[in-house]
Amino acid sequence: MLITRKVNRALSVSAVILGVALATTGSLAQAGARDQAKRMYDRIAGVPPTDTELTAMLAIMDVNDDDITDGEAEAKAAAELALASSGFYNVTLKNMVTPWTNEEQTMFADLNDFTATVIGLVRDGDDFRKVLYDDVLYVGVSGGLPAYSNDNNDHYAALEDSGANLGSESVLQRTSQSSVTGLDSNATAGVMTTRAAAKAYFVAGTNRAMFRFTLMNFMCRDLEQVQDTTRTPDRIRQDVSRSPGGDSRIFLNRCVGCHAGMDPLAQAFAYYNWTGEEGTEEGRLQYTANTVQPKYHINADNFRYGYSTPNNDWINYWREGPNSALGWDAGLPGSGSGAKSMGMELSHSEAFAECQVKQVFQTVCLHEPTTSADHSQVSSMVTNLEASNYNLQTAFTDAAVYCRGD
Repeated sequence: MLITRKVNRALSVSAVILGVALATTGSLAQAGARDQAKRMYDRIAGVPPTDTELTAMLAIMDVNDDDITDGEAEAKAAAELALASSGFYNVTLKNMVTPWTNEEQTMFADLNDFTATVIGLVRDGDDFRKVLYDDVLYVGVSGGLPAYSNDNNDHYAALEDSGANLGSESVLQRTSQSSVTGLDSNATAGVMTTRAAAKAYFVAGTNRAMFRFTLMNFMCRDLEQVQDTTRTPDRIRQDVSRSPGGDSRIFLNRCVGCHAGMDPLAQAFAYYNWTGEEGTEEGRLQYTANTVQPKYHINADNFRYGYSTPNNDWINYWREGPNSALGWDAGLPGSGSGAKSMGMELSHSEAFAECQVKQVFQTVCLHEPTTSADHSQVSSMVTNLEASNYNLQTAFTDAAVYCRGD
């Protein structure tokens, strides 16, 4: 079903791009407005507009003005009509978010609680920063669905198979994780504590994967891009050898660059685990309050004088040094206990806002920002996102208006 939707979306985009201009001067002006309206709708909804929807958009836009630099307010109002389309939620948003839910970063995966929660937050125009710290979960309410389960994804797979409009509150409903999963509210941290995220990033390993992929998906940076060998290495765990291959220079010049900042932040996940085997569908999220998971103490003999994790207290050493450029919120303390407060630290950064805008820009405009005009537009979109209290719908309409002439 998802492959079919993706193919349909690709075909609809191609149809818009290959549209032929009309012959006469008067018709050209009207064709320009129509093409722009179609393109905005298609980029947001993933499918072409119906005649009724297109007429409604053109009634808002100036159909006699073919200059794509004019009438931006009217164009944005027209683009907002596409946000009501089921395609925006079922196709565009799902395809954008699904790669965030798995290490393979593939969009060809079933709907799950991570993706559904992102869709719900966007649909409701909520402060998108809550995606990394709120006690929030979106579940299906359509009749005949299997109940939400901590042990499988049947609920969301059935919801997707139903083809129901995820943009409807009668289909996808907001609730709290704590009321559905049994997780203590203080232990919830937005999508990081959903079943899908736990299955992907808390399984086996050392829980560093959860931090790394959260950094990639929500701040658009992998560890290599935040390396800083000047940070204090006192919170680097015992499993990291200080002389890999018998050469301490490798640790000092490479390993410390990531671990000195990552390990004290990933300590926030010290009480979480995934109970199933990696590569299987079995398992559930496990939370052991006030008890550090054994995985934080594996391979302690690699360097027994290293840091032995005692609790889930975290600290952000990247507030100083080159990574201060990520724009940390001066109103937050930069330290705390648990995933919830650490998620707030990440999502209240300037890098988080810029990342969301860039991902939306690429989704709607079908290319990364490359030109000076593109980068100027991204900056403007970040400003608008902040002014809208982080309502991500704003970024989608801004991007659609900017790229309507592509």
